[in-house]
Amino acid sequence: MSRRGWALFVAMSLIWGLPYLLIKVAVEDFSPVVVVFLRCAIGAALLLPWTLARGHLGTALRRHWRALLLFTVLEMTGPWLLLPYAEQSLSSSLTGLLVAAVPFVAAVAALVAGDEDRLSPLRVVGMLIGVVGIAALLGLDVGGAQLSAIGAVALVVVGYAVAPIVISHKLPDVPGVTAASFALLFTALVYAPFAVPQLGAAVDAPTRAWLALLALGTVCTALALALFFALIREAGPQRALVITFVNPAVAVLLGVLVLDEPFTLGLALGLPLVLLGCVLATRRSPVRTARSEFDDLDTAVP
Repeated sequence: MSRRGWALFVAMSLIWGLPYLLIKVAVEDFSPVVVVFLRCAIGAALLLPWTLARGHLGTALRRHWRALLLFTVLEMTGPWLLLPYAEQSLSSSLTGLLVAAVPFVAAVAALVAGDEDRLSPLRVVGMLIGVVGIAALLGLDVGGAQLSAIGAVALVVVGYAVAPIVISHKLPDVPGVTAASFALLFTALVYAPFAVPQLGAAVDAPTRAWLALLALGTVCTALALALFFALIREAGPQRALVITFVNPAVAVLLGVLVLDEPFTLGLALGLPLVLLGCVLATRRSPVRTARSEFDDLDTAVP
């Protein structure tokens, strides 16, 4: 991966470790619907003017509206409501660790999509290790948490795993900021009828909650999406998703240090197993890697 790719990777690994903490703080005073609406509205307000000024949005909608809609539902409209809902019952650190299963699911999705020819024995072992790690997390740390909250995170994992594949397969010629602007605007409009009536009561929320929402909308949404699309273009969807190896560590550290969440036995056992499983599950076979490099060279020939 290039220096630019590594810089984007490090930035995204840190930035997308923050939302779990910020969402946990926000849902103490705002409903999940309000959190999603304000997060998307802030992000759209920052990215949409840039997109409209360049005239990219209209062209993208005419050519790719179905793929844009699918990406939006998988990456934002669904997951960004499900995460605040889940964090009403789960700790931010546990939620972040469960989302670390994204590369695990992405490996299977890549196989189905034809991006990979087969699953090597090493990758199968990685998946099994990941399952054991998730089982350790759920068995040792969930306690009285609702199964519906865990199911919500599972749906988030599927959405996050498939959305980058939609970008690479269906939207290769659409600028990342354009796709992000549409997704944010669409999601904000979907939740506006449910969130706007609650804004009157939300005005009295403490400063801490509003600052969490502001950071969620600016840093973890507008800035992060622009960087994430650049990372997908630079490194490909599967390598881009490797950021979720580092995100959980950031989420756990912030949860323990800022929210005084306990570092439990389940986290201690599950974290390394999930990370190891994801690393192994997303490794490409030597044959596939060599073929990809040959294809890149062939494409570069005029």
